[in-house]
Amino acid sequence: MMYGADFDMGFDKGFTMFSIMFGIVFMLIFVVIIIFVVKAIMQWNRNNNSPRLTVHATIISKRTQVTHQSHHNNGVGMYGSYSTRYFVAFQVDSGDRMELEMGGSEYGILVEGDNGYLTFQGTRYLGFQRVSASI
Repeated sequence: MMYGADFDMGFDKGFTMFSIMFGIVFMLIFVVIIIFVVKAIMQWNRNNNSPRLTVHATIISKRTQVTHQSHHNNGVGMYGSYSTRYFVAFQVDSGDRMELEMGGSEYGILVEGDNGYLTFQGTRYLGFQRVSASI
């Protein structure tokens, strides 16, 4: 049997291991969040320093990305929330292709095969002026 000092020694080692592991996991999560924030700031800065370009382009495809998150409601039940991101791929006259993210209202009026003038800045979509519609 373990009584007194022997028992306390095992408990302290377990608690210390838990504290160390908790600290490591916390730091990893913190580092990942910092990396995402730094990448977002760097992309924002690159976009701001890029020239605004308007080029002739054709819409070649459209896609959405839907994500779902489940939430607990104080032990009463669960509910979910969805978020949707909208992407359109363009091909410019040089043959280069680019996929840009945009809002849902703009996404809804664009049609694959449409030709027009794409305005963008870096990876930031600024607009599309249709010249001819697809048939």
